[in-house]
Amino acid sequence: MSDADSPVEHDAVTDPESDADTLTETVHARGHENVTAEHASTFEFTTDDWLTPAGDCILAVDADRTPRDFDPAFRTACRDPAATIIATITVESDSNDETRSARIVGRGDPDLTLVDDRSMVGRTSDYTDDERTILVDADAAAADLDRDLVDALSADNASVELRLDVER
Repeated sequence: MSDADSPVEHDAVTDPESDADTLTETVHARGHENVTAEHASTFEFTTDDWLTPAGDCILAVDADRTPRDFDPAFRTACRDPAATIIATITVESDSNDETRSARIVGRGDPDLTLVDDRSMVGRTSDYTDDERTILVDADAAAADLDRDLVDALSADNASVELRLDVER
């Protein structure tokens, strides 16, 4: 199987204009009717295929990958406190063929392990409590997202992509 046919997406891109490398991981998930995106300090993607109304930080369910699936070089790059980590969330709505996206920028931290096998969390703080934290000091959380984007995320089965770029 060629790299193009591989279901796992790992990209290493070098910016010809700078010395910085960008490593990319892509996660595909889906929206859920209980997405509210009201949490003020985190956002989350989960492999669970369900969501209760209490999960106010969860943006998408049924994720096809977790931090444990990420390339080791990507995980290592995320542990650099000088690394910039960009989370781009893109939603394609089945109901009106509209695409909406948001960009959240955070940084790496030496305490990021990125080995959780169930979910991934971005945080506005520098708290790295567990194996699921994917970035810290984010410039936004679930509650900061555009409400039109949240409406798209709350559509059952909306196609959601989380693209994580680490710039070193």
